Amino acid sequence: MKTATRRQFLTSAIVGGVAVANLPLVSCTSGEKRAFSAEELKARYDKLDHALQQPVFKKELFPDPVIIETVELLENNNIYICRVRSKDGAEGISVAHPTISMLIPIFLRTTRSFFIGQDARELDLMMEKFFLYNSNFRLNGLAIGVPLATIEFAILDMMGKIANKSAVQLIGEVHNPEVGVYVATEYRDAPLERHIELVQREVAQFDVDALKIRVGYMIGTKDIHYAGIPGKAEKLIPMIRELYGDKWTLYADANGYYDADGAIRIGRILEEYDYAFYEEPVMYYHFEDIKKVSDALTIPVSNGEQDQNLYNFRWLLANDGLDIVEPDTYYTGGFIRSMRVALMAKAMGKTCVTHMSDGGLGFLYNTLFFSAVPNPTTHTEFKGFRTNVPYECPTAPMKVVNGKVKAPTGPGLGVVIDPDFIEKLQEVRR
Repeated sequence: MKTATRRQFLTSAIVGGVAVANLPLVSCTSGEKRAFSAEELKARYDKLDHALQQPVFKKELFPDPVIIETVELLENNNIYICRVRSKDGAEGISVAHPTISMLIPIFLRTTRSFFIGQDARELDLMMEKFFLYNSNFRLNGLAIGVPLATIEFAILDMMGKIANKSAVQLIGEVHNPEVGVYVATEYRDAPLERHIELVQREVAQFDVDALKIRVGYMIGTKDIHYAGIPGKAEKLIPMIRELYGDKWTLYADANGYYDADGAIRIGRILEEYDYAFYEEPVMYYHFEDIKKVSDALTIPVSNGEQDQNLYNFRWLLANDGLDIVEPDTYYTGGFIRSMRVALMAKAMGKTCVTHMSDGGLGFLYNTLFFSAVPNPTTHTEFKGFRTNVPYECPTAPMKVVNGKVKAPTGPGLGVVIDPDFIEKLQEVRR
């Protein structure tokens, strides 16, 4: 079979440590658990801190300053574009995540002004200083991550065009020129038979042999009394395996629906049917519960799409509470911060999958970033090529072939947005 157990994702134990919580600190190796000593835990934290301190953006590619002169948010028919220009006339463009419509005041009044006048070569430092100041004292989560990522993408597009390098080459190396994908299906609130029908219909659109199902159901409903469909997950898990057979790689996402005991119960069913990872079994910020679930199961546990705090990832990795990190490049605040998450995981012998934001050019940005990840899982998330932005990608067809998507190699973000579409945009000034 293609899938792997948690044991196969873990490397031998890394020594080190200072305890930071009153938890039994354990490591899983070859199915056995043992407590970390204080010295072992300290060494683990030291290794993670070293990974966090490594430069990501390749400043050395730019001998001369690139001063950011303007940062604009442009809009037409609820489509938002960020345009960055330097004093020397270089330009970069990114497509914002749809939630930017709710975050316009943050973009205009907080985020934009921080970048104007800065030397774009200092992108590592800008991302660190801006996020730390605003998340600690002003804003947090998606509210600051999405505006920050939108500007970072545009800066990477501009800098890539200056250096004639792909954004991937500005933040690392092309480790994965072709990116394996799984189709992330939804339908969490649909009755069982309808759910399976919809999964089949969606997956059949693409040349893939991997998919993810939802096994948690409460997110996305306004019914305050909603408690899921009793027994649905327990039936869905084996039915999907039977439908697609042993040669397919299957994943499951609980969207934080369960408490620890419930998550462990569902996780054991996933193990029985050889699912490859278990995403967000409990709420993403319930770190002790994540660790409890991870310790109890052999299926690899992933977490992180909703988490923008690098130190949350740091704790989970140091305490061996997580097998796979899962940053979202929009929500986490861009490629650089997402790469720091991946590098921390690499330092602990763990892997990285990326969550795909649906909307704008999320599929493109996800493909670019995952191609640079040095410790990737077999597949990353894919929700199709839906977009309302007219674009061309000269170096990659943006289609799934044999379960993979070719990563663009052109300068910057690797796409050309229709100039006529750009002309219709108006600057947002409110």
